[in-house]
Amino acid sequence: MPPNPMFKKRLNHSHHNRTHPLVWLAAIICTVFAIAAIIAGIAAFIGYIVIHPRIPTVSVSSAHLNLLRNNLAGIFQTQVSIVVRAQNGNGRAHASFSDMLFKLSYQEQAIAFLRSDPFKVEKNSSRYLNYVVESSSIPLTPQQMAEMTNSWQRNLIGFDLKGSARTQWRLGRLGSVKFWCHLECTLKFHPLNGSYIPSRCTTESK
Repeated sequence: MPPNPMFKKRLNHSHHNRTHPLVWLAAIICTVFAIAAIIAGIAAFIGYIVIHPRIPTVSVSSAHLNLLRNNLAGIFQTQVSIVVRAQNGNGRAHASFSDMLFKLSYQEQAIAFLRSDPFKVEKNSSRYLNYVVESSSIPLTPQQMAEMTNSWQRNLIGFDLKGSARTQWRLGRLGSVKFWCHLECTLKFHPLNGSYIPSRCTTESK
């Protein structure tokens, strides 16, 4: 009796539908990686909640106008002392600061650049950086000369401070967190006695 064609067709169809073992292996590996990623994400979230890290900041702690001089020819000279504070408010993590660069300017005229080598700040600690920046003889435009005269008359002058620093700290074994801290503010002084007018001058992280 000849074999039933329909029965043979069903056998062949069942044979072709079998999944290759390598496909199953790939699916298992992908599943394991997915589960591991989910567990790592949950662990990182729990670690963040437990440690509750605070973003380190850079700010101007104090300053003083040591010298301010200009003449009728429009030549301007100045010397400014600036104390920069690097603060780490984290109670469970050390913080590191790097790529720190700030520009001090007057009426868009660059006076000096404030730089620092990489350094670390301990938990719940601060580090103070002392700068004494001095300009060379800077020629002022007529408009800048008029503004300088006005500053003497009002006993008020402002210098712009702008720049950034990179901060990093570790969340235990969960890895490190990095931020760029950007600073932009105006340092105001009384030119007659050089005293600094305190104001908020601290970084914002992005």
